[in-house]
Order: sequence, then structure tokens, then C-alpha cells
Amino acid sequence: MIKTLLIIEDEKLLGFELSRHYKQMGWEVVLATTLNEVKELLVSKTIEPLLILSDMNLPDGNALDFMEKMKKLVSIAEWIFLTGFGSVPDSVRALRLGAYDFLEKPCDLDRLDLVITSAARSASMRRRVIDQTKQGHRRYSPEAFVGHSSQAHAVRQLLAKLTQVPFSALIIGGETGTGKGLIARILHYGGSRASQPMIEVNCAALPRELLESELFGHEAGAFTGATGRHRGLLEQADGGTLFMDEIGEMPLDLQAKLLKVIEDHQVRRLGSEKEISVDVQIIAASNRDLESMAKAGTFRADLYHRLNVFCVNLPPLREAVDDLDELVPLFVAEYNAKAGQHVKQIPAEVWQKLKAHDWRGNVRELRNVIERCVLFADDTIFPVQWLQLGKPAENIMTADTTHLHLPLDGSMALDDMDKFIIKTALERADNNLMAAARALGTTRETLRYRVKKYQLNHVDV
Repeated sequence: MIKTLLIIEDEKLLGFELSRHYKQMGWEVVLATTLNEVKELLVSKTIEPLLILSDMNLPDGNALDFMEKMKKLVSIAEWIFLTGFGSVPDSVRALRLGAYDFLEKPCDLDRLDLVITSAARSASMRRRVIDQTKQGHRRYSPEAFVGHSSQAHAVRQLLAKLTQVPFSALIIGGETGTGKGLIARILHYGGSRASQPMIEVNCAALPRELLESELFGHEAGAFTGATGRHRGLLEQADGGTLFMDEIGEMPLDLQAKLLKVIEDHQVRRLGSEKEISVDVQIIAASNRDLESMAKAGTFRADLYHRLNVFCVNLPPLREAVDDLDELVPLFVAEYNAKAGQHVKQIPAEVWQKLKAHDWRGNVRELRNVIERCVLFADDTIFPVQWLQLGKPAENIMTADTTHLHLPLDGSMALDDMDKFIIKTALERADNNLMAAARALGTTRETLRYRVKKYQLNHVDV
């Protein structure tokens, strides 16, 4: 990696000596005598300095003012100020603006060498992190949504537009396993907030009290067990994106609190009287029909309309079977690399079975199937015997007197499993809610919510 040192010094003799010294130490040195000259170099990208060693007062302006204006353009570079007219306010301002050090002339060359070496180490580390981050973000361009069906093409076109606009909220809809998490990452890392944090939460995975604490944070003593202050996910995502998966499972009272945060851009931790400003882009996802839920009163209509600035609906795989032509080789290559396998040939019989399957688990199910087949392959031919696509999910859900049998190959959605378990427990308890809750080891209130969600028959005693 070329290490470029930009020296801004209007004293020609000092500038020449510094330039000669650091060239001997292996630096590529660029010497400038005015701020206008530096601006042209930076704006035109003629140089990308790792370090900037600058005098404070130049013929055409103050270098601190210049640094404040140009900081975003040269965010990687470390700034070191070397001046004969330093003052405490100047040094404080320089450090507040992010300068690495503030030195007064005359400065011992050995000391300056130490500062330069330390600053170069800091800037090099920052450059590596930024380069790695950019490389990782390239994985999440709109092209990462693979498929050549008309549905996949339409989704990519919409994503390309959305990554160019600063939207405040958005809903991703689609069945389980269609890739809602991937879409959320494309929207974050492809947009203007890519350098800021992306925080994810699954609203269905946490009980109400824990979800409230995780989202909004809490102060010490806010509730039993709150021994310290906790910054909520909304705070942690400040400047970036909060991805709320399965938002349809969020309790109505928490939906009201979330709506207030989105509207006011203020969040209040549990147990606190102080509101904290936050700037968060909300991406909400659900495999349920939020519009229908809003009409039925099981999801707040005002929150739905606030989130629904844009809506990305992902097609189920059974409606975009043409996408298998790209997805299958992609997953085969992925698991070949992970497992050290060499599967290359996919027989016509395999393609026929793959395209005839209904893919209730969508891309997640497909990924699981491909992984199993690649891992069990004995040679370069994709093994048809390990597809195991014969029975639809409804026929392989069974229950006897003591056990339930559910498929774990991705062919059955989590909600369907949940519904089947609760329905079976109710049937065995003669639809008695309390008895079913006791058998499942849960509370009546929790089970009542699930029963209402799946519209199951019960006797509430």
C-alpha cells in the first residue's frame, strides 16, 4: 500500500526539509503551500493522503477551518498540526475536530517522527476497516437478489431506486423464507446509511417485557433485575437502520410507543424522564398481511400507514420457478466450497423434481435441500435420492398420544408448526384453554394470544 504524506507549509525551506526527510523514510510526499492548491488535489482525487501535516496559518486561510470543511472528503487521513502561533483554544478546537495531534514549532524531529509513525498506524488501521466494510457491502447490492424471473427483475428494479432515496420507513412482505433479511441488508448497505449501524430484532422471539426493554432501553432500577443502564436498540441504531422482523407479532401497546418514536424522533428509556433524539430508518418485515391485520384491529392502523412509505413484496418461489435456474447452481457452489465437495452435474430428473415441488419454505427450504444433497454426494453428480421432496408438509405433520412429528427440512413455516402444536394441545384438552396452557408449560395469557392469532376454537375457563 502506498503511504502518501501531504505536507501543507508555506515556509519553503521547512517544507523542503520535511519533504526530503520523509521521502527518505519511504513516504510518498506531496508538498503544497496554499489551501487552494490542497483543495484542488483532494477534490480531483489526485492524491489520497494517509496523513496530512499542516501549518496552522496559510496565506489563503486558516487550516483548522479548512479541515472542518474537508473532513468528509478525506475521512481516512489523520491530521497533524505544526504551528509557531499555537494557542490553547486552537489546540482544543483541533482535537475536537478530530486532529491526531497539535505541535508547536520548533518541534524536535525525533518527536515528530514518533507522532507521524503513530498517526500512520492509526490511519492504516482505519483504512483497512473501511476497505473491508466496503468489500462486505458489495455483497448486498440489488444484484444479490438472484433470479431471472419477471418477479425477481421487478424487485431488483425497485431496490435500485430505493437505495438512492433517503426513506424513513418501509415494509417488506412475503412468505417465510423468501429473503426478507437479505432485502433489508441490501437496502441498508446499498443506501446512504451504509457506514452506520444496522441493528436487527425479531419481534416474535422475545416476550413483551423483554422486547420493550430491548427496543427502548432502561435505566438502573427501572424494574426488578435492572442493575444498570441499557441503551435500547433504537438508540444503538441512531444514524443507521433498525430492521424489525416479524413486526406483526409486536403487542399493540408497544406499537403505540414505537409510533411515537418514529413521529417525534425521540426515545425515552424505561425509568427515565429524559428523551433522547434518534435518527433511525425503520425497515419492518412480516410474513403476515399487515394491511388486513390493520383493518381487523390486530395491528395498529396508524403505525401501518406510517411504516408503509414504501412496500417491497417478495414473490414465493413456487410463483417464480424460473429463478431455480440461477439459485440452484449458486447454492451448489456455496456448499461445494464449504464442504470441499465437487458436485457439478445436475441430472434432468433433479431439475424436474425441483420445478414440480411447491416450496412452502421458499428459498430457505431450497437452501436446506441443496445443502443436504451436496453434503451426501459421492461424486460430481447431484444425488436425486437425497432430494426427499415427495410429501407435502401437511402429510408429514403427525401426532400420537405422547409425541408430535414435524419436518425440520425448511419445508414448513414456523407459524404453521406453532399452530399445529397449539391446535393439537387444545384438541387433547377438549379445547380447554387453561388445561392446554398447563400441558404446554405456558401461561393462559400467552396461549390466548396465540389462539386468537391462529383463530382456533377454545373454551376460556
